[in-house]
Amino acid sequence: MIAIAPATESDIPFIMRTERLPGYEAFIGCSDEAQHRARMANGRCAHFIAWDGERPVGFAILRDWNAADGITLLMRIAMAEPNAGYGKAFLRALTDKVFSQTPCYRFWLGQFPDNARARHVYEAVGFTAEGIARGNVFLNGRHHDELILAILRPEWEARRDPSPRHGRV
Repeated sequence: MIAIAPATESDIPFIMRTERLPGYEAFIGCSDEAQHRARMANGRCAHFIAWDGERPVGFAILRDWNAADGITLLMRIAMAEPNAGYGKAFLRALTDKVFSQTPCYRFWLGQFPDNARARHVYEAVGFTAEGIARGNVFLNGRHHDELILAILRPEWEARRDPSPRHGRV
């Protein structure tokens, strides 16, 4: 069972260690301590830690948490133990938190098109691929295409409410 809590400055070393795990540099990028502190302080971003009991197992950074326009971006999500079964549960809980605690209408993210494993997780939680933004990410000295995925509030609500519609039983 995953619990989610807001991250604090004391969680920055965990976040930095996690985003620097082997293989992540090609998919999620990383920030230095000053960048993380600045994001935590600016009020535009929200940082969350996924917990398994007393042990942190992942983190997420969201931009435009509680934004007036109702559009929130999942900037970065990473698990400290890839393939341990926490990722989908964390993303599902995070999506529930976004829609239940903010006026968010559109929760979106970008991922590299060749990251099939991540796409499978996003789609399993309800995100829908919308298209490719060509050259949209500058990482490791070059521009990369980005696949945009999103889930809208009505789609999230429909996934949470399995009751029959239109008089069908």
